[in-house]
Amino acid sequence: MTTRPTPLLFDLDSHPLFEPLLQRMPAEAGSLERRNFPDGETYLRVNSAVAGRDCVILGDLSHPDTRFLPLLFLASTLRELGASRVGLIAPYLCYMRQDIRFHEGEALTSAVFAKLLSAHVDWLITVDPHLHRYHALDEIYSIPGKVIQGAPVLSAWLGEQEGLLLVGPDAESEQWVAQIAAHSGHPFVVGNKQRFGDRDVHITLPDLSPWQDHEAIIIDDVISSGHTVLQCMQVLQQQGLQRISCACVHGIFVDGIDAQLIQQGLSRLVSTNTVPHATNALDVSPLLAMALQSFP
Repeated sequence: MTTRPTPLLFDLDSHPLFEPLLQRMPAEAGSLERRNFPDGETYLRVNSAVAGRDCVILGDLSHPDTRFLPLLFLASTLRELGASRVGLIAPYLCYMRQDIRFHEGEALTSAVFAKLLSAHVDWLITVDPHLHRYHALDEIYSIPGKVIQGAPVLSAWLGEQEGLLLVGPDAESEQWVAQIAAHSGHPFVVGNKQRFGDRDVHITLPDLSPWQDHEAIIIDDVISSGHTVLQCMQVLQQQGLQRISCACVHGIFVDGIDAQLIQQGLSRLVSTNTVPHATNALDVSPLLAMALQSFP
């Protein structure tokens, strides 16, 4: 039996998951040189011999409009240099929000992005993509894809603590928060959210008087603008809860919203290491490494 060469793992953006993944998966670090010319164009050079080897790219796709082209340059170069397969680990998968035309003429960016990415890599692994109207990645991606759930990481962390009330900010989070609550052993409530714009939301919560002695932990999959969490905090405070924390899988935290949340009274802000941030306290590398062992 012929033994396949050890895969090469390439890191595009000094991602915090790179070293943990190298330690957990059978792979060698790929050598890559990348910089920008004065006009902003990307210079990229692959220094590793890749011919006949599987290559895996670890790519941070938060803020994708500046990161997607370097990813395509790397994937295309690896193919041109003879890589047997080129796979992508995108811990956070962007462009999943626009999954329908709400107004005539809008770009269906999720489908366009999926088509572009599918043309350049052979497979995709990601963590908790925003599957709302889509039920699976293969509805828009033409390559094999695997979705890793971040809930077990959150459940394990929450299960080590006592006196918590888990709070889902809206109906979309109910099934997810209920699953985490069942595994961590904590009660939970779910709010009702009305959205009037990207940064304009209104949240209502049920009566919280039975849990006044609990620490409320807002649970969400993605925190981007953070206004949903901010509104949820205010409602919790209005109902008398003094200790409020927040945990999420993907912490984007645009416009310094993380600092604003702390200033408004948030006790703890915790995220997984899918998106590099100072709040990264929960490691998803064991789940990703397990997925890599069985896929593709």
